[in-house]
Amino acid sequence: MGEELAKKIPIAIVEPLKIKKKIAKEVSIAIAEAVAQCRVDVISAYPITPQTHIVEHLAELVNNGELDAEYIPVESEHAAMSACIGASATGARTFTSTASQGLLFMYENLFIASAFRLPIVMVIANRSVSAPISIWNDHSDVMSMRDAGWITTFAENGQEAVDLVYHAYRVAEKALLPVAVNIDGFILSHVIEPIEFLDQELVDKYIPPLRMKYKLNPKRPITMGAIGVPEIYTEAKKAQDEALKASYKIIINAWREFEKLTGRRYQPVETYRMEDAEVALIIMGSLAETAMNAVDFLRERGKKVGLLRFRLWRPFPLKDFLKAIGKVKAIGVIDRAISHGATGGPVGIEVRSALYQSKKRPKVVNFIAGLSGRDVTVEDFVKLFEKTYEAMRKKTNFSYEIYGVKE
Repeated sequence: MGEELAKKIPIAIVEPLKIKKKIAKEVSIAIAEAVAQCRVDVISAYPITPQTHIVEHLAELVNNGELDAEYIPVESEHAAMSACIGASATGARTFTSTASQGLLFMYENLFIASAFRLPIVMVIANRSVSAPISIWNDHSDVMSMRDAGWITTFAENGQEAVDLVYHAYRVAEKALLPVAVNIDGFILSHVIEPIEFLDQELVDKYIPPLRMKYKLNPKRPITMGAIGVPEIYTEAKKAQDEALKASYKIIINAWREFEKLTGRRYQPVETYRMEDAEVALIIMGSLAETAMNAVDFLRERGKKVGLLRFRLWRPFPLKDFLKAIGKVKAIGVIDRAISHGATGGPVGIEVRSALYQSKKRPKVVNFIAGLSGRDVTVEDFVKLFEKTYEAMRKKTNFSYEIYGVKE
């Protein structure tokens, strides 16, 4: 049925009647229903706060006969990713979801999934990493996998989370690489927002049936995971790195196709009021919408400020970033994770490295904020802008600042 519909609907046609009305949904439930629309074959997951509602709802859909898929309730996140690797290697469309310690428990398998070029999609409900134990939101979990070879995107709200799930399957199966979609735990996962789902016919057109050239099949045996002796290991890693960099064009094209279907536009680096900005903040995730209010507040008072948000984290969108910063004189990078013993947070370090390769050299200051779900208010963002302005005017004596720490 899906294949027949896919042949009949041109990808370029936008038909408003085929886009459902907005429905109030918990974001986790909406993500699960978007995954179901993508016609997944295998779901394997272990429940962990705050992603549990996603896989619980998928289990309900399978149990009720609303989703024709195999649901594998494993004993751990390590086993969940192992099951996804095995299923994906046979050509099955797979899904999993996790957070925090669960992601860390998957860790060794994350590298295997990407090296095997398997189009697994995973939603991470970002949460602090223990210790001390914290179930609240920051980005310390996903930043631990930034070198694992996964395409990585960030959502700011529920609609973006749903759209990025559709996008993830389109990209993963074109690039033959796994994709991690990040949502802020609780801040997004447990809130109710108005969501506009695509009609199933459009989903079927956007995400056609998975066709993998190389997969495990007893009738046509191949080897996956053979030993990489020194004579070939470097070449294998080079090929993997080139594949991840080459996925950039696939990611962009998939967003363009999505815009044709829905009118909703996504870019690797999103900008807000950057047209004449002299000072900008950089952030990822749901806090960006709060930061926009601070931008508006300061703009009304004559301050030329703007905001950049990384929608795409891996592969790092270097050219988009350099274009987006325009002629700013100072940048305040806000990290939601600490890189212990380093010269800044993960995003701050990346931004400095990117600028070192460019003739553009604005002043860069790095702030660690919002750890474990601590509030970062509009007033806080105003202060962070002020600190960035101050750094522009005079030399700072710190490589990064943990904002709001009690000392």
